[in-house]
Amino acid sequence: GITVGLLLSCGYAQQNKNTAAGAKKEHTFRGKIEKIDVNAKTFTVNGQKVEGWMDAMTMVYVPDKEDVLKRVKVGDEITAKVYDGDFRTLHDVQIVPPKTDSKAAPAKK
Repeated sequence: GITVGLLLSCGYAQQNKNTAAGAKKEHTFRGKIEKIDVNAKTFTVNGQKVEGWMDAMTMVYVPDKEDVLKRVKVGDEITAKVYDGDFRTLHDVQIVPPKTDSKAAPAKK
């Protein structure tokens, strides 16, 4: 009885996880990091409008992977994946490299 219950609950949890990301529409999120709270494992992002998902606003988000909080810093521009119905988690967070000024001297090698 217990083993079957555990197997069913694990299977259900896994299925739930897959349908959360798989069945929901994915959107590309862009924004700028304004604050990082390592203790709460969150960051505040000034997000641009994501058509069909959310208007532009500054909100507290949770990254899908904790190590993201060690890689990003305040002022970083980021992109991430977001899904319909989940307005809290940013998935696959990537730091957008800063735009280089074309008038700047080329980097020395």
